[in-house]
Amino acid sequence: MRKAVVALSMVAALFAAQHAWSALPIGAPAPDFSTQAAMGGEVYPFKLADALRDGPVVLYFYPAAFTQGCTIEAHDFAEATDQYRALGARVVGVSADDIDVLQRFSVSACQSKFAVAADADQRIMRAYDAVHDRNPQRAQRISYVIVPPGRVIYSYTDSNPDHHVANTLNALRTWREQHRRD
Repeated sequence: MRKAVVALSMVAALFAAQHAWSALPIGAPAPDFSTQAAMGGEVYPFKLADALRDGPVVLYFYPAAFTQGCTIEAHDFAEATDQYRALGARVVGVSADDIDVLQRFSVSACQSKFAVAADADQRIMRAYDAVHDRNPQRAQRISYVIVPPGRVIYSYTDSNPDHHVANTLNALRTWREQHRRD
């Protein structure tokens, strides 16, 4: 009886952990969306399907602009922009911040090197299973690599911003290498 209770507790804990850190599965279609984005302080309409016509997209969700971890992560993505371009990819960050905040964030933390998109109604976060489990007004820190015509090939969830750039670059390199062989 005790073993059954322990086993049931472990299964419940595993389910809870999966729910708390859920993300779209590999191979899933990436939900298309349109929203306002800012790059270099300039606001423009962003549509995922249009971006995918030019190649892979690294779509990363972050809790809030100008917070310590999100500023570090944006800076890391900005510093790696040339590496993403060499792989034919572009980076787009998404948060629940309004576009006015993102205009400033796109210049400062993002160094005018990649776009950040507004998701004030959390429609995009919900579609990508990126709503923060403890603060549903914000996004969970999740990075996706999406390839044309709109398929998720990689996802990484970790509240620590340190490995999102390296992991998404590695996923893109692996995908590129496999595509050269096809």
